[in-house]
Amino acid sequence: MDPTILALGIVILLFSVILHEVMHGFVALKFGDRTAELAGRLTLNPLPHIDPVGTILVPAILILPAVLAGVSPSFVFGWAKPVPVNPFNFRDIKKGELFTSGAGVAANFGLAVIAALIFHLLPATISPLLPGLLSFVVQINLLLGLFNLLPLPPLDGSKILMTFLPPKLAAQYQAIERYGLFILILLWFIPLGNTTILGFVLGTSLGLLHSLLGV
Repeated sequence: MDPTILALGIVILLFSVILHEVMHGFVALKFGDRTAELAGRLTLNPLPHIDPVGTILVPAILILPAVLAGVSPSFVFGWAKPVPVNPFNFRDIKKGELFTSGAGVAANFGLAVIAALIFHLLPATISPLLPGLLSFVVQINLLLGLFNLLPLPPLDGSKILMTFLPPKLAAQYQAIERYGLFILILLWFIPLGNTTILGFVLGTSLGLLHSLLGV
């Protein structure tokens, strides 16, 4: 595998997951919560955002076997350390929760759309690496956006959904969070046809969005 492509791919993944978290904190600040700002998390400097598991271990597990085999990784994923947010500081708690939770997903989808536009507008002759890198930007950001939209606590999709639920039902729904990782693992491994439940949901959604973007 070309080390230049690998290095650029890692940088793209790192930037994408960090921007996702920074946007949570930035929108929270706009609604009156300075928690992320005071924690020094409103920065694109990767150091404050590194999660030992999500930013280092998981990507390494997914990338290293392919590198050792001399091929491109078939699947790359990761996450940054969650930005701290205190919704009780919001001037409007329900609206603040909705927009703050959706900000990271919107950032990832926004990056995917921008990369797709560049893919279609710029000639590939500028650089032989350009089409592949832009395709990777689209792929990783669509995946990050879709994954975080899953309505399973503590993912962003669940927080967005909870803003539309009555308070009592929202509290009951949030209680599922303690089982969230276990449920995700189950969905990842429970077979559905020639894939799994989670693989089917993400794969089908990815395919549709890739078709819409033409990348």
